[in-house]
Amino acid sequence: MTATAFVGLGSNLGDSIVALRAAFAALAAIEGTRLLQASRLYRTPAWGVTEQPDFVNAVAMLETQHTPQQLLADLLAIERVAGRDRQADGSDRWGPRTLDLDLLLYGDAVISEPGLQVPHPHLHERAFALVPLLEIAPDALIPGIGPARQALAKMEPGEVEAVTYADSPDDRP
Repeated sequence: MTATAFVGLGSNLGDSIVALRAAFAALAAIEGTRLLQASRLYRTPAWGVTEQPDFVNAVAMLETQHTPQQLLADLLAIERVAGRDRQADGSDRWGPRTLDLDLLLYGDAVISEPGLQVPHPHLHERAFALVPLLEIAPDALIPGIGPARQALAKMEPGEVEAVTYADSPDDRP
């Protein structure tokens, strides 16, 4: 059985563009998983704890044979390889990071268990995730919320800007 999953990517420490490109490659290399699409890269202000560098964000669409729990374990392993050290108490939740991979959607599943919430509980509130999601999946639905497009229409995405040629010679991974 396969499922379509969407993963949010973010980074604001080190060379974030290089980190996200490497993360796309790592996602494509997960056994039993295929990278179907990758959004452009977007520069966005920090969310939550705002006194930190801007983030570079993107979204990947995957086809996977993994359960949501297995896929989450894969995402956490990719983060660790990229130098991400998550604090057990969550105190670094909205702080700076070399790489952040969030499981945003997994088919139409709704999951609420320790360490895993799908859809991502803040997806419908975050333009920095909705803009790249809608770029690659214009008809995306957020289970329990509705069309992602409607969620984005309720906010101002003006500070979510595509990374330009001046930032990177190729704005796609």
